[in-house]
Amino acid sequence: MEIREYIESGILELYVAGVLTEKENEEVTEAIKKHLDLQSEVEEIETAIIKLTAAVAPKDAQKLYNKIKTAVLNQPKVVALPHKRYNWAAYTGWAAAVVLAAGIFYLSNKNSDLEYKLQSSDAKNAVLETKIAEANESLEKAEELVSLLRDKNIQTINLGGQTVSPQSYAKVYWKQEDNVVYIDAQGLPEPPPGKVYQVWSLTLEPLTPTSIGLLDNFTSDDNKVFELKNANQSEAFGITLEPAGGSETPTMEQLYTLGVVGS
Repeated sequence: MEIREYIESGILELYVAGVLTEKENEEVTEAIKKHLDLQSEVEEIETAIIKLTAAVAPKDAQKLYNKIKTAVLNQPKVVALPHKRYNWAAYTGWAAAVVLAAGIFYLSNKNSDLEYKLQSSDAKNAVLETKIAEANESLEKAEELVSLLRDKNIQTINLGGQTVSPQSYAKVYWKQEDNVVYIDAQGLPEPPPGKVYQVWSLTLEPLTPTSIGLLDNFTSDDNKVFELKNANQSEAFGITLEPAGGSETPTMEQLYTLGVVGS
C-alpha cells in the first residue's frame, strides 16, 4: 500500500483513537517508525482532536483529551486491517464521542464552579447580614448610652489610675434612684488570662468595700460599658484586678482605679 493510500484509508485516525487491536497497533507503529510522513500525519490528527476538545473545554485541552480518551475509549474494538481505503465517515463517531464527553465534562466543571460561587456568595451575604445586625445593635446601645449620659439624674464619678497602673482610668455613671451604675472601663488594659476586673462600692469611715460585680467578657465587649446593680450608699468606687470568679475582699495591691463620689 502506498503512503498516500495508507493515510487516506483512515487507519491512522483509528490508531489515534485507540480502537485498533494490539496486532494492528503494532503494525501501524512499525509503519510510523519507517515513514516520517506517517508520523507527521499522526501528529496532525492528534492536534486536530485537541483543538476539537479545546472548542468545548478550552481549559487544559491536552490533559482533558487524554483523560477523555482513556475514559471513553478504553474498550478496544476489533477492526480488520484491509488493503483498501477505509470509509472514514463510518468511524467519525468516536470523535463525536470525544467532543460530546469533553462538553459534558466542561459543563459539569462549570456547574460545580457556579455552585461553589453561589455558596461562597451566600456565605458572604450571611456574614454581611450578621455585621449589619451587630452594627444596628451597637448603634442602639450607643444611642441608649447617649441618652443615659444626658439624664439629669445621672451622677458621674471619675476614677483615676493607681500605683499598679497609673495610666488607667474609668468612669462611673450612677443613677441612684434606680440603684444602677454604668461602668465605662475603656481606660483599663485587657486583663491577663485567669483574671477579671471587680468593681467595689466603698464607704470611707470606716473604709468598707462591697463588691457590686465583675466586668465579665471584658475582652469581647467593644463598648467596654457595663451595667451593675448598686443599692449601697456609696462614697467612692474602686476597680481591682482579681482571680477569675472574683474575691470576697479587694486585693489592694491590684487596685487599678479609684474615685470619690462628689469629688
